[in-house]
Amino acid sequence: MVTIKKAAVIGAGVMGSGIAAHLANAGLDVVLLDVEKAFADGGVARQLKAGGFMDPAFATRIKTGSTKDDLALIADADWIVEAIAEKLDIKQALYRAVDGVRKEGSIVSSNTSTIPLHSLVEGLPTSFAADFLITHFFNPPRIMRLLELVSGKATKLEATATIRSFADHRLGKSVVVCKDTPGFIGNRIGNYWMVVAQNEAIDLGLEVEEADAVIGKPFGIPSTGIFGLLDLVGIDLMPTILRSLQKATPAGDAIKDCDAEPPLIARMIAENRLGRKSGAGFVRLSPDRKSRDVIDLLTGDYRPQKAVSSVSLEASAGDPRRLMEHGGLAGRYASVVMEKMLAYAASLVPNIADTPDAVDEAMRSGYGWKQGPFELIDQLGAGWLKARLETRGLAVPAYLSLAVERGGFYSVVDGKRVSLLPDGSIAPVHRGEGVLLLSDLRLSADPVEDWGVASLWDLGDGVACLEFRTKMNTYAPALFEAINKAIERCSRDFKALVIGSDSPVFSAGADLRIFLDTVEKGGREAIGAFIDQGHDTFKALKYAPFPVVGAAAGLALGGGCEILLHCDAIQAHAELTIGLVETRIGVVPGWGGCKEMMLRFSSATAALKGPVAPAIEVLNIIEPARVSTSAFDARSLGYLRASDGITMNRSRLLADAKAKALALANNYVASEPPTLTLSGPSGAAALHNLIEGAMVAGRATGHDGIIGRALAGVLTGGPSADPLKPVSEDDVLALERQAFIDQLATPATVDRVRHMLATGKPLRN
Repeated sequence: MVTIKKAAVIGAGVMGSGIAAHLANAGLDVVLLDVEKAFADGGVARQLKAGGFMDPAFATRIKTGSTKDDLALIADADWIVEAIAEKLDIKQALYRAVDGVRKEGSIVSSNTSTIPLHSLVEGLPTSFAADFLITHFFNPPRIMRLLELVSGKATKLEATATIRSFADHRLGKSVVVCKDTPGFIGNRIGNYWMVVAQNEAIDLGLEVEEADAVIGKPFGIPSTGIFGLLDLVGIDLMPTILRSLQKATPAGDAIKDCDAEPPLIARMIAENRLGRKSGAGFVRLSPDRKSRDVIDLLTGDYRPQKAVSSVSLEASAGDPRRLMEHGGLAGRYASVVMEKMLAYAASLVPNIADTPDAVDEAMRSGYGWKQGPFELIDQLGAGWLKARLETRGLAVPAYLSLAVERGGFYSVVDGKRVSLLPDGSIAPVHRGEGVLLLSDLRLSADPVEDWGVASLWDLGDGVACLEFRTKMNTYAPALFEAINKAIERCSRDFKALVIGSDSPVFSAGADLRIFLDTVEKGGREAIGAFIDQGHDTFKALKYAPFPVVGAAAGLALGGGCEILLHCDAIQAHAELTIGLVETRIGVVPGWGGCKEMMLRFSSATAALKGPVAPAIEVLNIIEPARVSTSAFDARSLGYLRASDGITMNRSRLLADAKAKALALANNYVASEPPTLTLSGPSGAAALHNLIEGAMVAGRATGHDGIIGRALAGVLTGGPSADPLKPVSEDDVLALERQAFIDQLATPATVDRVRHMLATGKPLRN
C-alpha cells in the first residue's frame, strides 16, 4: 500500500478546510489550495475558530496557496482531495490540471456527494481513473465518524486499501464501502427520512416541539429531532439536495414522490428563514433574545416555544413500537415516517450496499443514530413491520419478506454476529482487523467476574478488562469494592489490567447524590469514610503487582480523571474530554487528583523553577476546572504524559490499550511511593495573590476564592510545610481529605451540588 505522509486539499470551503484540518490532526503535512490564497488562509482561520484542529498548533502543518499559482505544491502529495463546487465540468478541468503535476501513484479523491464516480472520470486518462476514488466526509470532518468510500471499475485495489486503512487508523473513521449510486448510503436514506418527516409534520399540522420529540429519543435519534436537524443543514439546501436525488434516482424510487419544496418551505426561503446560518428557521431566538420561538407549521408564523406535551409519547413510555401503534396524532406521525423510512432502506439493499450492517453503520456514524434501519426493524419485529406496510398499502420489499421468513436481519452464530444477505446467505458483520469490543466478546463469553456495578473480562494473552457499569460510570462504595476485588483477581490470574469499556463515557466521577446524601445523613465522619475508600482503592491500583492501563474515551471528569492519573499508563481516544472539575461543585479533588498532578508537574518543572512553580501550574488547571478539548490538549494540560498513547479510532481503543498493557507487563515492577517537595506558606502567599487577582478581574466569585485558597493549602502543604522537608503521598492525601470535607460542609458548596444535580450546570455563587 501507498504510505501517506503528505496530503493536499483543493477547495477551502467549510468541508475542504475541515478535511485539511483533520488531515493535519492525523499528523500529515497538508497543502490547502483555493482559487485565491486568501480563501485558503480564511479556511484555516475558520477551522481554528470552529475547533477543527485537535490542537491549534496543528494549523502550522498546513501550507496554503492558490490553484493558479501554487498547484506545483501538490506534486509530492500522496493523497489529493478535491472539495470544490458540485459542478462536473469544473471538477474535470481541475482533475486534468492535477494530473499534469501529481506524482505517479498518488491517490486522488473527490468529496462529492451528488455526482457519480463514473461521470467524474469519464474522458480522463485511464491512469488517472486507476488512482481515483470518492471519499465522502460528513460535516464536521473532525467529529463525524462516517467516511463513505466509493471505488470505480478502474480503481486500483491498492488505492482503495490504502485510503480505507489510513482513514480507519489515522483519521478515526468508520469507513463504509458504498456503491456508485445517488447519495450513496447516508444521504440517500437520511434525506428521504428528513423530507418525509418534514412533509408529514406539515400535513398533519403537528407542533415542531412534538415532532422533534417523537422522531428523536424513542428511536435512538439525536435530540435535535427533525426540525432541529433541518435548521442545522439549511432550509434552502434541502430542496436542492432533494431535486438532485430525484433526478438521479431510477424510476419508481420513493424519493421521487416527495414534495421537495412545500409552500411553507418556499415561503421560509423567500423570507430568508434558512435555519441557523440566517439566525431563524423552524426555531429562532425571540426578539428579547431571552427565549426561543418556533414556527407554527399551519400558519408559518412564530410563537413562543413550549414544553412538549404528547399523549402518544406518554402512553408509549419511550417504547418505539408502542408509540407507532398509538392512535394519537404523534403516534400516527411516528408510524408513517418510520414505516416509510424503514421500507425505503430495505428496498435499497443490495443496490446501495451489499450488507445491512453497512447501511446501519452509515446511519449510526453519519447521522448519530443509536441503531441503523435494519437494527430498528429487528427491534420492532420484521413480521410486525411487514403487516403494518400491507395495512397502509405500501409495497413490501422482498428483502424485508426474506427477513420475516428467517427471523430477522441479524443473528448470532458460533458466538459471532452475522447478517442476512439479500440472496438468503449469511455473513459475519464486518469488523476491521484488530478491533476489540466488549459487545463482541459478550456474544461468545461470560465475564470472569460480575459484581453488578462492574465486570471483569478476559481479553486474552493474560490481560483482563475492568468494565464499569454504573450510570455514567460514576463511583459509589459498591464500585470501589468491585475495583478492589478486580485487583485481587488480577493478582492471581492475570499479568495486566485494562480499565475501559465500549461506553461513550469513561467515568463522570463521583455520584453527587451519594455525596450529598452521605454528608446530610452521616456528616463529616461518613463523608470522610467515602473519601478514604477512594484513596485506598486508587492507591491499590497504583501499586498493584501488575501494570494498569486506562482506556479513556468520552468523558473522564473528577474521579474519572483521578483513577486515570493513578494508572501506569493511559491509552486515550483522540476526542477525550478529561479534567478535574470538582471546583465547579465547590470542593477540591478528593481522590488523589491534587497529589498526582503535583507529582507530574514537580518532575517536569521543580528542578528548574523551584517548589512553588508546580503548585502554580496545577492551581491554574484545577481552580478554573479546565478540561481538555482533545487528547492532544490533555497532554498540554498534564493529564496525559508524553508516554501515554492516543488512538484516533474509538473502536480500536481497547485493542491499543491491551497492547500497551502487554508491553508494560514484561519485567514489570510496581513503582515505589514517591515524596513531594511542597513550597509551604511562601508558596501559598503566591497562590493567594493569583486567586485574588482572578476575583478582582471577575473570573472568580467569592466562593471560588474560598475554594481556591483551600486548594492552595493542599498544593503548598499547609502552614507547617517546609520546602526543605519532602512529604509523603499520604501527607498530601490527608490535606486533600480535610479540604474536601471542610468545603462540602459549607452551605455554599451544598447549594452548588444541589444546583448541579437539578440542572446539570454549575452554580456561580
